[in-house]
Amino acid sequence: MKPRTHCFLQQPEIVLAHAEEGIALSEEHGFAEWIPWSRFNRGWALAQLGQVAEGVAEMTEGIAGFERLGGVPFQRFSIALLAHGHARLGRHSEALAMLDQALEHVERSGEFDGQPEMLRLKGEILLMGGVPLVGREPKDHKPLLDGNRNVFAAEQCFRSALEVARAQEAKWWELRATTSLARLLRDTARQDEARAMLADIYNWFTEGFDTADLKDAKALLDRLGA
Repeated sequence: MKPRTHCFLQQPEIVLAHAEEGIALSEEHGFAEWIPWSRFNRGWALAQLGQVAEGVAEMTEGIAGFERLGGVPFQRFSIALLAHGHARLGRHSEALAMLDQALEHVERSGEFDGQPEMLRLKGEILLMGGVPLVGREPKDHKPLLDGNRNVFAAEQCFRSALEVARAQEAKWWELRATTSLARLLRDTARQDEARAMLADIYNWFTEGFDTADLKDAKALLDRLGA
């Protein structure tokens, strides 16, 4: 599988190994156009493995390489992943500005690949910059005075992500968006709605139950009492 697929499957160790190999081969054979992708992928993997600052720096350099090449496919989706990294470092305003620009470009260009995940990431960043919700697992949250507004806006992002994923028949993105929305619903005392919608998409799958996203959904279903 390509590194992008392993990224979607939340397998940073595999992505890191492919990226290191890609950088070495590109430098050895002069494949300059592949170095930015390998550097970006290495940065994403490092961030996922806990080296967030190093990962963000590497992803930033990768995107700068995309710009030097005149742009590449999936560049806006890559920017969304970088924005999430910035949010994890507490740079919430910068992250949201980056994501909004990427989403605006998607609307103008019609490059809709990954749009549901970009919307979901925006919702997660809004929550990371808002008042911590009871029971949420991430520890990246910073309190803001407009925390309630952030929660409302995040819910709208998750619901928009769901709508787009369903329109695209993108079940994997639908699973992620539903899991994020179900977690928010649980944390705002709407457990029954959360349980019903998450069980519906989880039960659609017949394989892949060892992947991170399905494990995450199952763990949340168990906590919801499904």
